[in-house]
Amino acid sequence: MLQLKAKVLYNKKVKHNYYHCSIRAIEIAKQACPGQFITVKFQDDRLAFLRRPFSIHKISGANVEVLYEVLGPGSKIFSTVKVGEYLDVLGPLGNGFSSVLRTRYSVLVAGGMGVAPLIFLAEKLAEVKSKNSKFKSIVLVGAKTKSQILCEKEFQRLGFSVKIATDDGSRGFKGYVPELLDKELSTMNHELSTIYACGPRPMLKEISRLTLSYNINAQISLEEHMACGIGACLGCVVNTKKGLKRVCKEGPVFPAKEIIW
Repeated sequence: MLQLKAKVLYNKKVKHNYYHCSIRAIEIAKQACPGQFITVKFQDDRLAFLRRPFSIHKISGANVEVLYEVLGPGSKIFSTVKVGEYLDVLGPLGNGFSSVLRTRYSVLVAGGMGVAPLIFLAEKLAEVKSKNSKFKSIVLVGAKTKSQILCEKEFQRLGFSVKIATDDGSRGFKGYVPELLDKELSTMNHELSTIYACGPRPMLKEISRLTLSYNINAQISLEEHMACGIGACLGCVVNTKKGLKRVCKEGPVFPAKEIIW
């Protein structure tokens, strides 16, 4: 874990309230693994005195990239940060996704902003795929409506087949992404499949139920409010079969079978 001043290379609006930021953070970039996150403290801390956590979207050489949605005061301040400014960054934090070497079929499932950490993971899985022609992969992306679909082209450029689910049916499968996952699972070799998921808690709960019923290995990245990001405040604990665990420290990625919903 490192604390440093990171120079902002760009911070641009992608669509609606979604932004993409790149910062120069050489040492964090060297150490980061898919599923980990950083926390940022902004100079204007009158409205955002706590550090704000952001998933590591991807690593580009010495740069750390973040994809975020403007929702509260912290992310609002983030959206106003200019190129050339410096951010107080702490990271990489948490435990990320672990690769399952025996996997032949990987399924990435994203709900809304859950796509943010999955691009970094997809890049790593694409490296595996390039060395193993038998390795198959697919991404399921869920959103409320077609205008809120994120990162579809990025996944496709990495060689992933992408299927879309929208709540209103404006694009792809009409319904929630776990329903689309259920449909896909019915055609897979369960013994050689692994699911990686990130998104809202209700979505992850349903995915956990599905993977247990199909007896498939699954890793889920939990989205919880974090105050400190380093495991000190105990504000982000979740109940697991091994007791209470801190999302920021033992997570944010957990085996789906361990979470008690």
